[in-house]
Amino acid sequence: MSSRSIRQASVLRRSSLALALAMGMGLTGTVMAQATTGTLFGSAEAGDTVQITSGSGVTRSTTVGESGRYSFGNLPLGTYKVTLIKGGATVDSRDNVELRVNAGTDVSFTTAASATNASNLEGVTVVGTALPPIDVSSVDSRTVITQTQLKQLPLGRTAEAIALLAPGVAQGATGSGFASPTGQALVSFGGSAVTENAYYINGMNTTDPISGYGGMALPYGAIDQQEILTGGYGAQYGRSDGGVISIVGRRGTNDFHFGGQILWTPAFAKADPINAKYPASSVRDGQIYRYRNLNKDWEAVYSAYAGGPLIKDTLFGFIAVEGAKREGDNVSNASANRNTKYTYKDPKFYAKFDWNINDNNLLEVTGASYKHDYTGDVYNFNNVTRENGDFIAADTAARTKQTMWIAKYTSYITDNLTLTAQYGKQDTKLFTQTGTTDPNLIPILGAESQNPAYTTGFPQGITNSQNLTTVPDPTHESKVTNYRFDLSYVLGDHTISAGIDNQNTQDLNDGESIYNNSGYEWSYGTVEDDSGIANGAVDSPVGTPYYVSQYRQQTAASVRVRQRAQYIQDQWQVTDTVKLSLGLRNDQFTNYNGSNQAYITQTKPQWAPRLGGTWDVYGDSTFKVYANAGRYYLALPLVPALRGASGSTQTNTYYSYTGIDPATGYPTGLTPLNTVNGPGQPYSPNNEYGQAKDPNIVSAKGLKSEYQDEFIAGFDKTWGDNWVYGAKLTYRKLGNAIDDYCDTGSNPDGRLQELFAASGSTVNLADAGVSCYLFNPGRANTFLAPNAAGGYDSVHATNKELGFPHLKRHYYALELHLQHEKGDGKWWGNVSYVYSKLYGNSEGQTDSDAGTRSDPSVTQAWDNAPLMVYSNGKLANDHTHALKAYGAYEITPEWQVSGNIAIVSGAPRNCYGGFGPDQVDAGYGTTSYHWCGGEPSPPGAVGRNPITHTVSAALAYRPAFADGKLGFTAEVFNLFNEQKKTQSYPYYATTSAPLPTYNAPIAFQTPRYFRFGVTYDY
Repeated sequence: MSSRSIRQASVLRRSSLALALAMGMGLTGTVMAQATTGTLFGSAEAGDTVQITSGSGVTRSTTVGESGRYSFGNLPLGTYKVTLIKGGATVDSRDNVELRVNAGTDVSFTTAASATNASNLEGVTVVGTALPPIDVSSVDSRTVITQTQLKQLPLGRTAEAIALLAPGVAQGATGSGFASPTGQALVSFGGSAVTENAYYINGMNTTDPISGYGGMALPYGAIDQQEILTGGYGAQYGRSDGGVISIVGRRGTNDFHFGGQILWTPAFAKADPINAKYPASSVRDGQIYRYRNLNKDWEAVYSAYAGGPLIKDTLFGFIAVEGAKREGDNVSNASANRNTKYTYKDPKFYAKFDWNINDNNLLEVTGASYKHDYTGDVYNFNNVTRENGDFIAADTAARTKQTMWIAKYTSYITDNLTLTAQYGKQDTKLFTQTGTTDPNLIPILGAESQNPAYTTGFPQGITNSQNLTTVPDPTHESKVTNYRFDLSYVLGDHTISAGIDNQNTQDLNDGESIYNNSGYEWSYGTVEDDSGIANGAVDSPVGTPYYVSQYRQQTAASVRVRQRAQYIQDQWQVTDTVKLSLGLRNDQFTNYNGSNQAYITQTKPQWAPRLGGTWDVYGDSTFKVYANAGRYYLALPLVPALRGASGSTQTNTYYSYTGIDPATGYPTGLTPLNTVNGPGQPYSPNNEYGQAKDPNIVSAKGLKSEYQDEFIAGFDKTWGDNWVYGAKLTYRKLGNAIDDYCDTGSNPDGRLQELFAASGSTVNLADAGVSCYLFNPGRANTFLAPNAAGGYDSVHATNKELGFPHLKRHYYALELHLQHEKGDGKWWGNVSYVYSKLYGNSEGQTDSDAGTRSDPSVTQAWDNAPLMVYSNGKLANDHTHALKAYGAYEITPEWQVSGNIAIVSGAPRNCYGGFGPDQVDAGYGTTSYHWCGGEPSPPGAVGRNPITHTVSAALAYRPAFADGKLGFTAEVFNLFNEQKKTQSYPYYATTSAPLPTYNAPIAFQTPRYFRFGVTYDY
């Protein structure tokens, strides 16, 4: 192979900062979230030659410049041998130098050693060179967990579990139904909503396009490194105002490797989950809300991998497979009286091929798949005897299959000009098959709100064996196409990068309908006497607060989003010790409804500046001061188009009742209640009667994208040879959001109907087909409505006229961290502490309390003005204190212990009741407002869930007789079996008819469990 310099040595500065920047940015552009490469740099005697050789056949060389420095950039991750050559002879070398993603690795050769070795005509090899203690080239905030660390630490086998090691990352709400398409719990970065993150695999965005719920996962053994970015991304990156989880998969090398692992988590090694009881404030104090003692399972995981050369030095392959099976019981809430015996099967596959076409051109191809299969059998369950009863039916079977592939081409056109081109696709099939339940049986909702006079002998309310409510379209799938093109050019002290980052996403055959031949569900509820239902749109029942409704739902659509972005970034080496990162990104988003009509067009420039700087205070990479500021735009996900932009039905028909059938739970003695549409007529507060949606009246005119501004400042400082400590301040402010506004009805008129009338318009919004508008909450908006002349009337409504407070989400954080590198010792570790404050009136795209009642960007918040009264407070992802520690200690060469600790403040608790001192229904039921028992109740006003202390540990044994290739592990998770509640039921209702479930626990810490493993690596 020919020798070539990645960058001219003469342009390098004498400080390691300048050198690291030249390498890290010189040919790859600035350090970016989805980067999959690393850099090498160092010092040696001027005129010497430095040659690097990787395990995957990459060989390059350069001449040390007059400055005494050399550098190599844009290197594939892996291990390298770095050789110093003088006069054609090898005089020194460093072997097994491991690169980290987005980082620079310092491999320096002293002049004295080089001269001595040259005179002796002999070489010296040093095996294993550590990373520099501080990467002075970066302005972002990130944590990188390597394959070696993943093998050592006791962790859940998900990208989110790994991400929780990073400071500023918190567990999202787990009791609200939020999860990725394949079942992973979600996480919050820096106070942002769980849907505002981005996920990458080998440089491709694999984020769930429908709702932003997580991303695709790889077999655990296929992960080479996982990068967790919590802020400060460059202009090359967008589509996230939370954080980034970027996984770099393993690749083949010139050495053949294979291995496998078996993990077993037996049910007998799991502690019994504690039961959920009604709180002391409930009329059912002491009763079981949910019997959880039986909710245990077992799991087995089998995995294998193999990698090596297909053509030495030229073509390499790596393949990994993983299979997992889990079986257990899931006893539902006591009111449901059922238990589900379930089975999950989760096979995964990963393959990567690398072709070194020649010295100047590389081609990488990655493919992966993940299946998540669920089956279950539903049984009656006796909450008194704690025993299963008769078999009811098979549960709805679900199979989620994700597949992706990506091709990436890199060309070193000249020493100063590099091109990268990338194209990839992802497909997610969401197949469901309903069980054999009786289609003539109507499901019962809200049994806890039934009139207790008719539930004698049924303290939890009366239900039936129907376990299906709504069912999705079995042909549902999503598709993603991602392509980007990047150029980077070195011009003196500037490294200028520019490119495009484009993505198309589709949500096909999405929708839900009621499962049963009647086409509706019975839903019980309560209301204050004479206050009316749905803000007076429905009359109250006479003489009782109890009512029932026939609930009907039907959604169906295929929708898409077109996302485009362009960027330019300048990495400017101002002095030997000061570097600036100056970037500008422009994002454009277009959303299309089920009729392929654009209902949101955000193609005008949305400028997102990214400014950062670092100062290598002493010029020797031992003390770094850095700061950055940036704006980050986020596209609207696909899911709002399902109801908001496409035809949908969601109605209730209301009745009073005089009895409840003890066998079916059906109401008896029905009397229709009067609605604005007439007695016994269906009513939809959002005007969803199945009509097609005019794209001009789906969203406010000139709707702006969600964005967040971020400001970070910090420092890192070495302490001795192996310690690094530092601190960081972060401030994040949500500048804009998108949600839906639904106060558009008539008879009685909604606020927007009143504003149209006040403007002189004669438009009746309900008759014109208006239901809800997507709008920018907390600011002025312009709304259109079709008029009789065939055109549109418009109203420009100020925030005050809409009756809303200004949008607010503020996040402040102080981070302290301390890290110990292993060096030549026996242990390594990391400790971080974050003090933070998150407050405002908008969680962002999601509402953790509402959960499955509320899709991203179409939450119940902001639907009408009463919902936002007293809405400012501590938000759901606020965790004041978070202390984390993880690390490993080598007792002997054969025995090792490791562990991680997380001590985290509980999330704020909320109380939602009827509106105002009179606790009335102001349109959305008496469990929707920031009032509790007739008193104002801002978010977090009723306290917090308890602080959690989670300790996990692992013991590993690799016997010497097997040359360290065979390993045995025993891991324990939640060692002290702390099972505190992490989420509480927030709905209170009214003092005359309080919900007995208010403040009941709906999520707990996972009980203690053990996992045993056998591993072989060759």
